[in-house]
Amino acid sequence: MSVVRSGETGWKPLQQSGVVIKVLRSDKATGASTFLLRFDAGARFPLHDHPGGEEVFVVEGDLRVGADRLTAGDYLYTPPSGKHAVASEGGCVLLVSTPQPVRIVEPRG
Repeated sequence: MSVVRSGETGWKPLQQSGVVIKVLRSDKATGASTFLLRFDAGARFPLHDHPGGEEVFVVEGDLRVGADRLTAGDYLYTPPSGKHAVASEGGCVLLVSTPQPVRIVEPRG
């Protein structure tokens, strides 16, 4: 069992402007992780691949994934090898779980 207290771990910026991460769990052996992502209004994360799939729960705000707009309370499952880019119009906080690390497909811009 593992408990993560909110004040014990901080937000860290990603290379993508306006996106920060708070890691809740990270398994170095498998690459599995659970984390919070926070997007500023207008921020985006480039096209990326999910070799092991992904689960996302929108805690607050909005998230655009392809033609779908998700809002607080929505859940997204991406199957293994699924690819997508994401963006948030008004900002959001996401709870994300991945069994393997993601791979960026689109170069940083």
